[in-house]
Amino acid sequence: MGGSTVARTGTNGVQTLPPGRTPSPLEPLPHQLITALAQHRMATTSQLHQLLRPHATRQTVSAPLNQLRRKGLVDYTVLPTSHRARAWYLTGQGARLTRDFPALRGRPAYPITSATAASLKTPHTLTVVRAHLAFVTDARHLGDEHGYLDWTPEIAHPTGDGHHLIPDALMHYTRTEGPHRIKLRAFVEVDRATMGSERLASKLIEYARLWSYTPQPTRRPRPTQHTPTGSAWLRWYPLFPRILFVLTGAARRTLEHRINDLQAMTAQHPHVAALARAVPTGAAILEDCEEHGPSAEIWTPLTGGDPCPWHTL
Repeated sequence: MGGSTVARTGTNGVQTLPPGRTPSPLEPLPHQLITALAQHRMATTSQLHQLLRPHATRQTVSAPLNQLRRKGLVDYTVLPTSHRARAWYLTGQGARLTRDFPALRGRPAYPITSATAASLKTPHTLTVVRAHLAFVTDARHLGDEHGYLDWTPEIAHPTGDGHHLIPDALMHYTRTEGPHRIKLRAFVEVDRATMGSERLASKLIEYARLWSYTPQPTRRPRPTQHTPTGSAWLRWYPLFPRILFVLTGAARRTLEHRINDLQAMTAQHPHVAALARAVPTGAAILEDCEEHGPSAEIWTPLTGGDPCPWHTL
């Protein structure tokens, strides 16, 4: 066969190579599709196409998705009023398969048990993926690093008294500026205007609690035991991540009012004000991110000032 290597497909739908062959360092597309769905919970065919194979044909993604469905690893729900667009998710069997994937260690996959359950999750989950795709597309254009595994939804962070803050997503992003590589992180909150404006703004108080939370030892440590000190977030981050609010789901005037309310909370609440002096915080409209790219001057600093790119907040 002209020196080509023939891959074999195992019973779980993931391709393997014959004995003695050196595997490619790149994961095959079916593996990437399952991993992406485990990471993001759900995505449409179009979103997976943009995320994983933007320069290939749509069939390049839809064909392996249908193969994975026949193997019982993924399933889909049809989106209403969308010309029968499909939103894909892992089945229980697919979720079990991903437990040992190195890229997903420490990230449990939550299977969606039915199309009905999937339909309840689609509006918010797919909007969060839209926000991710805006950053992915921008990074490709700029030559930065931000891939499908650099966006992790719903990581719980303790804030004391048994409470947790769960951002819609944690973003890792590496900017390339000449010979320099700048690593950035951000907590992303995606607002679809489904909650009251005051409730949205109160999320800033939760972030202020996380920023200032220092856990207290439950018992006196032994003299030789190393006891870490400082804020709890230092266990995961060298710097507290930026806080980005991405808004959609209403008229522009309404979304601008919601951004004004975020600014008012920043100015009026002493703990939020202290947070915002130390941590970059900003808000933008999702449609602006999609049209111009998040690196455009479309982000409103919550401390006031002119619109700017998200990374210069």
